[in-house]
Amino acid sequence: MSPFPRISTRGYYDLAYGRTLKTNSYFLFPKQFFKKMYGKNDLTIMIHGLRNDKAGAITKFKIAKRRLKSLGYHYPVIGYSYDANTKGAHIKKYEVRALRAGQKIAKKNGKNLSQFILDFKLQNPKTKIRLIGHSLGSEVILSTLEHLSKKSSQPLVESIHFFGASIPSNVLTSRYYSRIFKKMVRGKIVNCYSPTDEVLQYSHEKGQVKKPLGLFGISGKPISKYVQKKLKPKNHRFASYAAALKSFP
Repeated sequence: MSPFPRISTRGYYDLAYGRTLKTNSYFLFPKQFFKKMYGKNDLTIMIHGLRNDKAGAITKFKIAKRRLKSLGYHYPVIGYSYDANTKGAHIKKYEVRALRAGQKIAKKNGKNLSQFILDFKLQNPKTKIRLIGHSLGSEVILSTLEHLSKKSSQPLVESIHFFGASIPSNVLTSRYYSRIFKKMVRGKIVNCYSPTDEVLQYSHEKGQVKKPLGLFGISGKPISKYVQKKLKPKNHRFASYAAALKSFP
């Protein structure tokens, strides 16, 4: 079986505290696959959430590809794999520290993913790049757009889908980020949220994540590109959100 194509920054950040270990932008695997993507009309990048090691990340990527294909999307789907398996995330005593390290790593990865997008668009200016982020993956996307906005005056992302997003519910209505989303996203921004998401509910109640977008939906008046969909996934897992998705893009 051929390896799932992915952009990776595995090993670039410390899993205990989120310190930077390597300053490389990213590496591609397998490289031959990415060479074949040049000139494609459309491309989707899936960014996983917290508590995913390399194998767990690949599982999420495969779920995304299968689900999008079943919805009629027949373009390449690749993964973005990063150091999300922070130490102690599964142990109650260390869950806050692990979450904070994960959030720090997610924010730092915005620079890495933005560089891939810049590099890819330089060679493939007509390719539409779509981003899918689950849970902590939404924080990677937020940081990515922020970095892109400092490097380009043109929209480089075609569309964004958030699933169980852990970013705050008022982010897209803040003056700072709404300008970034308007500037960097050409098409729509879709927030797939669930008021029954048990992981986000727990994090909110414990004060670990304040009013997550994936639990409450948007707070305030959104930009015109924003679309909100209330889903009923069985749980917080990406597989549950993907199964509840009815259309893409």
